[in-house]
Amino acid sequence: MILPKIDSEFLCYLLANGHPVGERLPSLAELSTETGMSMGKLREQFEVARMLGLVEASPRRGIVRTGYSFLPAVRLSLLTALAINPAHFDAFSGLRAHLETAYWDEAVALLTGEDLAALRALVATAWQKLSEPRIQIPYQEHRELHLTIYRRLDNPFVVGLLEAYWDAYEAVELNTYADYAYLQEVWRYHEQIVEAICRGDSIEGKRLLIEHMQLLNARGVAIETPAPTNGPAIMATART
Repeated sequence: MILPKIDSEFLCYLLANGHPVGERLPSLAELSTETGMSMGKLREQFEVARMLGLVEASPRRGIVRTGYSFLPAVRLSLLTALAINPAHFDAFSGLRAHLETAYWDEAVALLTGEDLAALRALVATAWQKLSEPRIQIPYQEHRELHLTIYRRLDNPFVVGLLEAYWDAYEAVELNTYADYAYLQEVWRYHEQIVEAICRGDSIEGKRLLIEHMQLLNARGVAIETPAPTNGPAIMATART
């Protein structure tokens, strides 16, 4: 049994009662009466559930059950780790690189025609931003392009880890301007990766992805990236 191992009476109540996503829960006062928990203890445990993304509360809607996502827990833990030591980003970047490589074939096979069109549109928007008189950094396009490739995976843990990476990427300010040549190089790779996917050449797309991750070394994020062949992994400095 899993529930007895969860050290939270409110979480156990929430999970045992099987409230569907979107259902409105009783008020904290009603929950206190129903569960026998003191209001102080209940508020503490409710806040943990809220931070885990399992419930949300607002004056208008009250307490509502939300769907499970791995992202809230891993994001909070990751941002805490970065606050303790920003160098932890290097290790998480290595994890992200291996995840994207390991799940590439499975993820690409799940992409729909709509996804392919969205990927091409992201590339086009990024180039438009880079061609304007006052250059805009296509950070959102960068994030969305990578996540679009993996979003259809039926694995909330992989998707949550990848989403957390991009939140951390922004937190350590790697989304800030580096140099125009770097941005052009990154988006040339993105464009080639997307075109490889669209023509059904996932092998070439994967090769380009790995090369893309190993390419740029000017911003000092040392990550262990997958090797382009069956050789050992390489320590590379990357900011992809």
